[in-house]
Amino acid sequence: MTKAETMVEVWRGDLIESVHAGHGAICDATGQIVQAWGDPGAVIFPRSSCKMLQALPLVESGAARAAGLTTRQLALACASHQGAPVHVDSVRAWLGDLGMADGDLRCGTEVSRDTDLKLEMIRAHDEPCQVHNNCSGKHAGFLTLTRHLKAGPEYVDINHPVQKVARAAFEEVTGVDSPGYGIDGCSAPNFATTVQGLAHAMARFAAARDGQGARDSAMAQLREAMAAHPELVAGEGRACTELMRAMGNGVAIKTGAEAVFVAMLPERGLGVAIKIVDGATRASECAIAAILVALGVLDPEHPATRRRLGVPLLNRAGLQVGAIRRAPGFCAAPL
Repeated sequence: MTKAETMVEVWRGDLIESVHAGHGAICDATGQIVQAWGDPGAVIFPRSSCKMLQALPLVESGAARAAGLTTRQLALACASHQGAPVHVDSVRAWLGDLGMADGDLRCGTEVSRDTDLKLEMIRAHDEPCQVHNNCSGKHAGFLTLTRHLKAGPEYVDINHPVQKVARAAFEEVTGVDSPGYGIDGCSAPNFATTVQGLAHAMARFAAARDGQGARDSAMAQLREAMAAHPELVAGEGRACTELMRAMGNGVAIKTGAEAVFVAMLPERGLGVAIKIVDGATRASECAIAAILVALGVLDPEHPATRRRLGVPLLNRAGLQVGAIRRAPGFCAAPL
């Protein structure tokens, strides 16, 4: 196995205090590697970076069309949202359209990640619900597919029809037989794959066009929904939302827990996947920004970029004492 490559450095004064290494790949739609770092064959859990793959059967099966889902709901199906009112209200309304409620979800409760709503709920002595869970949009999509398949309510079970079709789509689009799965924070199975397989899947999404068959149409619709509604995919202040807005050219990106990040570049038909081995989000955000800049789709001077690439480290007095930077050998030239 090839050693992970240093992608990000954390400086304090004139010394490197920490380094973050990872594996990464850029692939085309055939699965060929255009650029790689570390070991593209490293097996990882993609975590929430693969939500568009988990949502693929929802659209490909015709369930989304039958339920009259909007592009906003498709974006939420791919989201790791903040649990802000716009997210919570939208998921709650979606459940209502299905004739279902919070208790039909299987993602578990989570305190809203939106500071204003969290404090408002604390003051009102309101308990968090499952709709506040950052994965509730994905689970509303699972419920929509469950109803379409006339399947039972335990849709997160590995042997449930929803998870069987999710695994089949995942393996077919990555081009890799998954060696196994773990249970994600939202209780759904998360299928393992290689970094290259994940990048290949993102390239398939990037190259897909509506009207080119059920699968390509489904992939294109999900990608376009994410790019059209970046505020639903994550939320205000989040890297996914801010960087997609900064690019504004149809590029869709998605983070995952434990420092996974992916990108779909439709104009170039390329997919990107990275995994920082120590799980540091500060590093995955810096690394994906560096790659997007090197690919020419992200302005290095945009405020959203500067908040992730070359981030100043401030002490409690507001003094800059260091910075988070890409490593000198990582994405130093255009890709």
